[in-house]
Amino acid sequence: MIAAAFGAGPNARKGTTVNLYLAIPVLLMASLIAASGIAAITRGWVLPWNRRTVRRPRLHGIGQSVIAVSLCWHLAFGLLRDGSNASEWGVLTGSALLVAGALVMLASTRGEAPAR
Repeated sequence: MIAAAFGAGPNARKGTTVNLYLAIPVLLMASLIAASGIAAITRGWVLPWNRRTVRRPRLHGIGQSVIAVSLCWHLAFGLLRDGSNASEWGVLTGSALLVAGALVMLASTRGEAPAR
């Protein structure tokens, strides 16, 4: 059953969009982004190349966690091929989560209002 979902084995359908060679790197990337987000939420630690621009590390971590969830959401619904509209709605929801996470990360880089 898992082999068929990843596009391998005798029951695999041709034309599936998510294969094993795509699923493993996406899961690895999502887990690394989630780990970085959890570190930012709990410890306030941000990756070295983002330290100058990030003003609120906890908000940045929440955005990273939302992006990691959206990548897993995309992967789960990309594997779903049952002929219903659930796959399309799932991918659309994952895209909305991805944009929301990016906007939260953008909000974490904005500085406070200057004092007058």
